Parts: sequence; structure tokens; C-alpha cells
Amino acid sequence: MDITQAVVLGLVQGLGEFLPISSSAHLVLVPWLLNWSDSGLTFDIALHVGTLIAVVIYFWKDWLNLLSKGLTRPGEREGKLFWYLVLATIPGALIGYLLENVAETVFRNPVLIACMLILLGVILYIVDRMGKKEIDVAHITLKTSFLIGLSQALAIIPGVSRSGVTMTTALALGMKREDAARFSFLLSAPIILGAALVKVPALAANPSMIDAGFLIGMVVACLSGLAAIGFLLRYVQTKTFLPFVVYRFVLGILVLGVALYRYSA
Repeated sequence: MDITQAVVLGLVQGLGEFLPISSSAHLVLVPWLLNWSDSGLTFDIALHVGTLIAVVIYFWKDWLNLLSKGLTRPGEREGKLFWYLVLATIPGALIGYLLENVAETVFRNPVLIACMLILLGVILYIVDRMGKKEIDVAHITLKTSFLIGLSQALAIIPGVSRSGVTMTTALALGMKREDAARFSFLLSAPIILGAALVKVPALAANPSMIDAGFLIGMVVACLSGLAAIGFLLRYVQTKTFLPFVVYRFVLGILVLGVALYRYSA
């Protein structure tokens, strides 16, 4: 793995995983636009581990508290939230497992990705403007958490964005922006962990594949992920998701234009 590519893709993963712009879309589109070769399974593991470390570092106190309350006081508010998060993880994990091969082939089409970037951006814009923004994480219900988790399954299509679709669904169900983002980030830990664990056996079979590019990509993904989490949680306290909607729309149009040019050339 070229060092420059490792840094760029690490940034793409860290920022895209937690901002509502789709890391999976960018990991397909950046090499496609720049004519880079596929980074491979090993580097994909590095990026997932990096973002997993980021979300664990940022929310380790929350997770320790939730785990403790979930196991000792499941009937209390924080105990319930732990089990709500567990339940919300199941649909995305199940769909990801069943459609893994399709996701790695059919769904990696740049035109499809561009369309999903634009479509989810439009939906995010609408619900951000019309959502009631009354519910906080502490008062989330079983139904709300399950619906958010169910929507996460759509993120198997690059361009949808795991954080984007979960925040969009949370806003549509009446959650406040900051709490929608916080719940989305808490929900990301188990799903990212699962994605990394699925690929670990391949890495364990050939540990020599861990090179400088692997380590650099992991560190950059971790640091940029930490920055993205902190930025978004502060940003949504006072501002809307409009800049991310505009970005998704512009990138989608750019990709469609490039695809049209290449296919007609």
C-alpha cells in the first residue's frame, strides 16, 4: 500500500464513517476517480479497526456505564438503552452477513452510489427541516431504537451512509439532532466491530500483510474518526445538516458526470 494512498483512504474512512457522507461510497469512489488499484482486504481491516478504536476512545465511559447497567440494572433507563442498542444492531448485522457478496460486487457501482448519495441527501434535508426534535437519547423507546437499527441495514449499499441513514431515521422519529448523532455513534461500535471480526481470520492466516501502510491507514482512520465525532456532536448543537446534504448532492452529480464521460468515451 502506497503511503499517500494509505493516508488519503484513512482520512476518507475516519471522516466518512461518522459524518453523514458514506465512508463505503468514498472508499469506492476515491480510487475509481483517481484510477487507483483496489486497496485489498487487509487494508479494509485496518480502516475498520481504526474507526472502531476511535469510537471506543470517545465513548468508553458511556459504554462501560451502559454495559454495567445493562447487566446489573436492565430495568433502569441506562440499562434499557444498552439492550436497545444490542437489539438495534441485529438487523444491520444480519443483512450485512446475508448480502455480503452482493455488497462487494453489485452495490459497488459508481452510478448506483451517486444516486444513493443524492437520494439520501434529499431525505436527510427534508427530515432535518420537518422533524420535531423533541426526544433525547435518555428517553428513546424500544420501537424507536429498533427502527433506527433496521434502517442501518440499508447502509450495506455504498452511498446510503450508516451514520447518515441512522441519523435521518432518528430525526424522522422526533429525536434532537445531537441525540440522533450520539445514538448513531453508540450504535456504530458493535457494527464496526462485527465488520472487522468477519475479516480477521484472513489476516490471521497471513500476518505478514501487516505493513507500514496498514498501520498508517489505521492510525489516520482513528485520528480522523475522533475529529469527526467531536466535530459533529458540537456542530449539530446549533446548526443543520444542510452542508452535508449539499456535499452529497455535488459529489453525486460529479460522479454521474464522470461516469457518463467514461462510458461514452
